[in-house]
Amino acid sequence: MALTATDWIVIAVYLALNLLISLYYRRRSSGSTEEFFVSGRNVSWWLAGTSMVATTFAADTPLLVTGLVAKNGISGNWLWWSQCLSGMMTVFFFARYWRRSEILTDVEFVELRYGGKPADCLAMPLRRAVCWKWPWADMC
Repeated sequence: MALTATDWIVIAVYLALNLLISLYYRRRSSGSTEEFFVSGRNVSWWLAGTSMVATTFAADTPLLVTGLVAKNGISGNWLWWSQCLSGMMTVFFFARYWRRSEILTDVEFVELRYGGKPADCLAMPLRRAVCWKWPWADMC
């Protein structure tokens, strides 16, 4: 299947639009870590919560759903639908509290909630995961 000129135009416009959006937000987010991760705390709680849930979906999510349905039949959908319901509850019940606590990461949450030695034991795996995934992070 060969792409037509219209196809190439649509692809070019899409890529240019994405580039312009990224350049706009690059200027806004280069001020600080807080500006980058939480948009300077200028985002409403429901949008931040929705973003938290949206980050749980990745390129492998359709593969998971396909596998669940192939293994369990159509009832396999209930497994991931229940995760969607818990994600929505995260938005409505926890996002505003997360924002009110003024923390940026899961590690900060664990340290704030537990403190001392228990926090160190619980936060160490999170720190290692963050440093492995983002070695330039402040906590590494």
